[in-house]
Amino acid sequence: MQNYQGLASSNAVWKVATTTLNVSLLTMVLTVIAGYIVAFGLLHMTLKARNIALFFVLVPFWISVLVRAFAWVTVLRREGVINSLLMDVGLIHQPLDLVYNRLGAIIGMVHYMMPFATLLLFANLSGIDHRIIQAARSLGARPATIFLRIWIPLSMPAIVVSCVFVFIYSLGFLITPQILGAGRTVMLAEFIATQMSTLRWGVATALAVVLLVICSGSVFLLMRRPALRAAFEGRDLR
Repeated sequence: MQNYQGLASSNAVWKVATTTLNVSLLTMVLTVIAGYIVAFGLLHMTLKARNIALFFVLVPFWISVLVRAFAWVTVLRREGVINSLLMDVGLIHQPLDLVYNRLGAIIGMVHYMMPFATLLLFANLSGIDHRIIQAARSLGARPATIFLRIWIPLSMPAIVVSCVFVFIYSLGFLITPQILGAGRTVMLAEFIATQMSTLRWGVATALAVVLLVICSGSVFLLMRRPALRAAFEGRDLR
């Protein structure tokens, strides 16, 4: 129990926990928004175009997380593709700091989580009854009204499930923030690894248990609601 008391009184632990929470929440918001846009687009494509798009969504699953992280370093570094392009067209005169900071870590984490969120949202959006959309159109509803008052409410369980899934996964990120953050964005998993390398097993174990309890509690609360449980399993409630 002294290890847990030490966690509660450690400024370093609270700083790392705050960083992890902020990065995970921002990653969750950006990933779910981007994933929803892609999933919504997939739903309205032709079958042939959808299969091609799904192939590109699945491509990151076949690439190592290390390869993806170092690829983002190449793209985002001061002499990288983005900075070179922006300077060539005259939009900037000095390279932007896009990597080796919190921004770089978030970009890498969002890219890693995008396929998961997209597929989870697409599976649930596919279960929405399109007759409801047709009925709204026949009654004169505009596209914006249909999206805001029909699509968003009906897809809310999927959005909540995606948020919880991305948030829980983001809490345990290690390699991506370690490479793209370059020690300036230390998250809980990296902090735990550091404690283990310095043989502070008690602190590392206590942090790991706390992280496990948070993740398990989130999943438990998620599965208590039938609508969210059905969305997590990809089932249609109709």
